[in-house]
Amino acid sequence: MSSHVHSYPEADTLLGAALAPLDWTRSVSLVFVFSLLTALAAQIVIPIGPVPITAQTFAVLLTGALLGSRLGAMAMIVYLVEGASGLPFFYGGHGGIAHLLGPTGGYLVAFPAAAFVTGAFAENGWDKRFLTAVAAMAAGSAIIIVAGWAWFSFLTHTAPGVAFKLSIAPFLVGDVIKILLAAALLPAGWALLKRKASNRT
Repeated sequence: MSSHVHSYPEADTLLGAALAPLDWTRSVSLVFVFSLLTALAAQIVIPIGPVPITAQTFAVLLTGALLGSRLGAMAMIVYLVEGASGLPFFYGGHGGIAHLLGPTGGYLVAFPAAAFVTGAFAENGWDKRFLTAVAAMAAGSAIIIVAGWAWFSFLTHTAPGVAFKLSIAPFLVGDVIKILLAAALLPAGWALLKRKASNRT
């Protein structure tokens, strides 16, 4: 029975510690809950051009940090499958495989990798201090940016420099704010968890 509990490195993350033991049922539930939270974040849209600003990257990075590498990536894969199957889970209520292959497809496809990398850093304790949490989030964000930029440039047949101005530059300030917000939440969460644990003892 204990093998189920100990086979999850996600217990090294904030949510894993808060919900321990993170058994199979809880893990599956979390995967679906966070896929739905990402879908919800996609509906917060500020249209500024061919690629809108959404709260999705914030949700993706936080999912990785809270669930860890494997469950975080799995939640993003489930989210992409849900959206590709036609559910209105992509930005602005869009859905379907065509949207996944559209101008914003590069960002979406990078979500599992970004969540995995952010989660892997979190599992190694990077989410417990603000500066290392920023670095972990920045690494995940960089994966989304590079994949989105490359796909947008390829799909629209625009030069990399032009593609960067259209699909990346408008979001950089917003991305920094999202990273700082997410990175501030994690150490605060750990501090809260420690306080609760010490109050119990």
